Amino acid sequence: MHMYALIASGSGRYADPWHPYAETSPLLAALLREDGFSVRIDDDVDHAMTRLAEVDLLVVNAGDPWRSGPDGRTQQASIDGLSAALARGTGVLAVHAALASLRDYPDWAAAIGGMWIPGSSWHPERGAVTASGLAFPDGSAVADIDVDDEQYLRLQRIGRSHTVAEHLVDGERHPAAWVREWGPARIAVDTLGHDARSYDSPSHRALVVRLARWATTHRDTA
Repeated sequence: MHMYALIASGSGRYADPWHPYAETSPLLAALLREDGFSVRIDDDVDHAMTRLAEVDLLVVNAGDPWRSGPDGRTQQASIDGLSAALARGTGVLAVHAALASLRDYPDWAAAIGGMWIPGSSWHPERGAVTASGLAFPDGSAVADIDVDDEQYLRLQRIGRSHTVAEHLVDGERHPAAWVREWGPARIAVDTLGHDARSYDSPSHRALVVRLARWATTHRDTA
């Protein structure tokens, strides 16, 4: 079965000074195309949520719309579009700052299983890091990820997830990537992906592809 992916890429109120979404979204698109997905990028995040009817994988690569305070501009059609996609079993890949995004969407945090909490969550200075690979729910091993990136720490976890890669910082383990199911939807979360340097890492690129495959496996085999 041919698979279609839509990347909701941060711009406008979903942009920020730290994350070059206009650079990283095309890199994500290239990885998915190499793996056989048809991919389009929509840099209007709220618009993207109304265009999910034929989408197998929603990739969110966008930032926090509440950095300057909630402005209430998200339309009900967008909120309903995401909810309907999740109810249909559309796969989701949430990348890096997506853990602080879509705050106007009631289902988002519950679906992805975690959020960045201002004043509590944090990251050390970006640099060369290793995330230890664990395994997917089917037992298939994940290689260690060596990457130039940020480590997201002390995220608020919501519900139960299966960690597939983790950071060890000051003796404390923090998930670097996880997968979970939310209703009929499969969800994959990659806390890496700060900027283009993250995608120079072969081990990180391989993880992204595996997460995307996991999030859409049930559709491919249905």
